[in-house]
Amino acid sequence: MVARLVVSAPASGSGKTTVATGLMAALAARGTRVSPHKVGPDYIDPGYHSLATGRPGRNLDPWLTSEELVAPLFLHGAAGAGVAVVEGVMGLFDGASRSLGSAPRDSAEQGGFASTAHVAGLLDAPVVLVVDASAAGRSVAATVHGFRTYDDRVRLGGVILNRIGSDGHERMCRDAIEELGVPVLGALRRDPGVETPSRHLGLIPAAERNAEAVATVERLGALVASSCDLDAVTALARGAPPLRARPWEPGDQVGEQGGRPRVAVAGGPAFTFGYAENEELLEAAGAEVVRFDPLRDEALPDGTRAVVIGGGFPEMYAAELSANEPLRRSLGAFAARGPVYAECAGLLYLARELDGKPMCGVLDGVSATMGPRLTLGYRSAVAVSDSVVARAGERVRGHEFHRTVTEPRHGKTAAWQWTRSGPARPSECPEGGRAVVPGGVGGRPPTKEGFVQGDCVASYLHLHWAGEPAFAERLVAAARGSG
Repeated sequence: MVARLVVSAPASGSGKTTVATGLMAALAARGTRVSPHKVGPDYIDPGYHSLATGRPGRNLDPWLTSEELVAPLFLHGAAGAGVAVVEGVMGLFDGASRSLGSAPRDSAEQGGFASTAHVAGLLDAPVVLVVDASAAGRSVAATVHGFRTYDDRVRLGGVILNRIGSDGHERMCRDAIEELGVPVLGALRRDPGVETPSRHLGLIPAAERNAEAVATVERLGALVASSCDLDAVTALARGAPPLRARPWEPGDQVGEQGGRPRVAVAGGPAFTFGYAENEELLEAAGAEVVRFDPLRDEALPDGTRAVVIGGGFPEMYAAELSANEPLRRSLGAFAARGPVYAECAGLLYLARELDGKPMCGVLDGVSATMGPRLTLGYRSAVAVSDSVVARAGERVRGHEFHRTVTEPRHGKTAAWQWTRSGPARPSECPEGGRAVVPGGVGGRPPTKEGFVQGDCVASYLHLHWAGEPAFAERLVAAARGSG
């Protein structure tokens, strides 16, 4: 059995990342092995979670994988941990639109598919509600009452008040909430010193902030330890019942063949987005996974047989990436003979140029620039053509998350096609900029996107390979045949 709880809030901007990361750090400082998790397709918060716990931050998303995989993936990530803390996304009941055709009518009907409430139900976990009390007194009790009674499948285990102004303010809010029979597990005072800086896609990734990020996480842990009843939080987590699921194992999803082809995965400050399970599947399929940093390394690792370049913020490092001409030449030469898989930031790096700075030039005639608006949301996509990972006609579930545009948007051979449902208003506020805006079937013509060029496939689509394990198997098979 894994002790567990879910940290959520009425809306974005309430402070759930502060509380969740602080709880992880505070519990870890007491010697507890903490397993960190995040609802939804977020890459940035898990980086801070990892700093707080010393374990990989892992995502739980029924859309990207499936409802059936949420509990197994959770158990896989939480193996050996004393307690698991799951940070929610957006407001507790905010999820994907039904225009995506994502779920049966009886699946999380009130909670919304892929919402925090939905995932909490799949994990049979109690919810801790983080309530921003900065502009309210006893009225916070009405908010808590509404969230406790809105969906009786969600078990509200307690409340943590955030941005409390004084002792009197705290007593007023505590008394009102406890009259409902809901325990108040903590109250955090206003403290601008624990805020993390952000940019156009949300918080700045922990990998880019190094010592500063570590200090921020330590301050969060100290704040939560001094403001919350950690014993009560732990007792709540231990009250979660056993899960009737088997842990997900990457070796059960793919077949391993002979040889150990070396797959080089881009990392460093410019390429920080990725799911831990993707690399685990590559290793289970027989690959030797090695890291390289396009900001610093002047050549691909010796013996590289395939390259994976995930997401991140290359636009913030365009000058430095461009200045590393030896690696750009090395990657360009490799792409002419070996398999390359690139998502979002990887697409930009393979382009001819990014914001006027020369990149690798692997994609013929493709230029990329910062755009005027954020493009993000879930996508139900169809492979337009065969590639090193997909077969034409295969359907996948992914997400977009970028503020750049490419010209052209796709090549002679596109990677994917999907139909957007029309303009949607992001429901995620600027706290992290991580909206989950639906993009599914609708009245618009199909959008072709991405590039398949020889053994290179590059697009804006982010994929969680636990939902598509054959992709790892195919990429490793292509790596065996290269070189």
